[in-house]
Amino acid sequence: MATVREARLPAEARRTLDLVDAGGPFPYEPDGAVFGNFEGLLPRRQRGSYHEYTVRTPGSTDRGAGASSPGGAARPTAPTTTTHPSRRY
Repeated sequence: MATVREARLPAEARRTLDLVDAGGPFPYEPDGAVFGNFEGLLPRRQRGSYHEYTVRTPGSTDRGAGASSPGGAARPTAPTTTTHPSRRY
């Protein structure tokens, strides 16, 4: 699976990661919920390693399908990368 450096993510995804770093508050109810990775698109990890967060889509009026699933309790330090399946951030 390819990785994308945080600096190359869309601004909306970077804002979501900033909220994750700050511990919220998050704009949508399911933000912070455990992401099950049931599709198996992310690397296998212990349940609870991934959490789901909304990435706002410009022009969209609803939550949509974009989500960030940083692994672990905190994002790694420099260089920061986020691993994601193609339809999620």
